[in-house]
Amino acid sequence: MARTNRDSAHLRKLRDLHARLGCIPSYSQIAAHLGFKAKNAAFKLVDRLVASGHLTKGPGGRLVPDVAFFALELSDDSVRAGFGSDGSATGLLQSQAIDQLLISRPSKTVLVSLRGDSMVDAGILNGDIAVVETDLQSVSGDIVVADIDGSVTVKELQIKKGRPWLVPHNSSIEAQTPRESLKVIGVVRGIVRRYKPLPTGRGTLTRWGVTS
Repeated sequence: MARTNRDSAHLRKLRDLHARLGCIPSYSQIAAHLGFKAKNAAFKLVDRLVASGHLTKGPGGRLVPDVAFFALELSDDSVRAGFGSDGSATGLLQSQAIDQLLISRPSKTVLVSLRGDSMVDAGILNGDIAVVETDLQSVSGDIVVADIDGSVTVKELQIKKGRPWLVPHNSSIEAQTPRESLKVIGVVRGIVRRYKPLPTGRGTLTRWGVTS
């Protein structure tokens, strides 16, 4: 009888291990973590993951993640359809890395920590992280991070009769138009929200904050 291929389950465990260690460990450590009886099984698994584009070999043969390593299953199921007992989605569109959903130009992208409630009606909440693309031409209707008269904020940019306005999405707060200066720092491409802190000290984001 052919042995069941468990590479998907092993890959999920390797992702967790990488998140904890910050690197792909040695073959011996991989074998021990995945419960292999022999290190040779780790070699064979790595060869398959290299062939599938999940891992690659760097200088000196050091194992490093390839692009597909961070891609997660993107499901077309509704929420009530749920996930399988092994934590995998039951209906799949494709594998998708989270950063690829929001970031097209990493060198021009910054993460911005947001404070305040002026954008709550747009679903942007206090404590959210905005994915902001700088060096992008903004147009009326974009949600932007902007420096208005020396104060940095996030609002919707609107042009009315040739004049720029920063418009909140909160009926209790008034729109702003610059008295002296307005500089759009970047366009918000997406919002990241965590409901609980990371269980370890790893993964801390370097970011700067603005008031919404």
